[in-house]
Amino acid sequence: MMRPNATPISWQSRIVHLLVRARMRPHTDAQIDPLWVRRQMGKPRTARRWMARSTGATMELRAAGHGWPGGEVVSWPGHAPGAPVLLYLHGGGYIACSPETHRPLVSSLVRRLRGRAFVPRYRLAPEHPFPAALDDALAAYRFLLEVERVAPEQIVLVGDSAGGGLALALAMAIRDAQGPHPAALVAFSPWTDLAATGGSLEENTERCAMFAGDTIRRAARFYVGDADPMLPLISPLYGDFRGLPPMLIHASHDEVLRDDAVRVAEAARHAGVDVELELWPHVPHVWQFFAAVLPEARASLAAATRFVLARMSRA
Repeated sequence: MMRPNATPISWQSRIVHLLVRARMRPHTDAQIDPLWVRRQMGKPRTARRWMARSTGATMELRAAGHGWPGGEVVSWPGHAPGAPVLLYLHGGGYIACSPETHRPLVSSLVRRLRGRAFVPRYRLAPEHPFPAALDDALAAYRFLLEVERVAPEQIVLVGDSAGGGLALALAMAIRDAQGPHPAALVAFSPWTDLAATGGSLEENTERCAMFAGDTIRRAARFYVGDADPMLPLISPLYGDFRGLPPMLIHASHDEVLRDDAVRVAEAARHAGVDVELELWPHVPHVWQFFAAVLPEARASLAAATRFVLARMSRA
C-alpha cells in the first residue's frame, strides 16, 4: 500500500531542510570528485560519534576474513538470541561513506529493535565499479548464514540511498541463487534506477534539499562503468520482483529519487510482494540520519521497527 504521510511538518524539519540545502545544493553543478566527496561525507566525526553513543548501542570493528569483507557490528547490549539481525548496506552513491559514517542511523535502529546490525565495508567506485559492491554484500550475507550461524528468518536487509538499491539487488541475487531468503527488506530513499529515467529527477530538481536531477545522472557513471545501467543487479527497478521478501520503503515526496521508490513499490506489488511505501513531505533525502533532532526521522524508524518485528513474527 502506498501511503502519503499526513503528519504536520515539524519546525525541526523546516530547519534541517534549510541546513541540508545550504550545505549540499551549492555543489550540485560541480564536477563530482569521489575523493572530495569521501572527505566531506566523513565530517563531522565528533557529532556522529556522540549521536551513535547516545543510543546505548555498542560498536565493534571487524577486519575482513572468513568471507566477511570487513566492517562493523553494532549491537544492543544483552540482545536476545532470536533478536533481529540487520545486514545494513550504507548509502553514499557507491562512491563514498562507510560503516562509521552511518553509526547514528544504524545504532538508532539497533536500539529500537534490541538486536544487532552487520555493516559491511563494501568496495567503492570508481576504483571498484559494479559488481564489486554486490559481490561484497553477497559475501556478507553468506557470512551471516555460514559463519555467524544466523537463521535466515532473523535477517533483515536494510539500506539507504545507494545502499537501498544494493539491498534490493542483493535480494534478487539471493533469490536467483536459490539461497535462503531473509525475513524482510527495508529501504530508505533507495536509488534503484541508475539509468536515471524517473520523472521526479526533473519535477523535484529545485525542491530537493540535497541533489539536482543531473547530479544523479553524473554520479551513476562511477558505479555503472562500462555495464548497461538497466541491468537489474545495477538498477533493481528493471528486475523481476517475484519471490522477494516483504518490503518497507520510505522516501521523501520532495527528493529527486522519489520515483525510484514509487516505481519499485509498484513493480513489487504487481509481482505479488508484500510492500509498504510511505512518502514524507518536506524532509531531505535519508532524513532518518537526523533521529536525534527530527521527529519525522524518529517516526520513520519507529515504523520500520514495527514492520520488522511484525514480519519476523510471521516467519
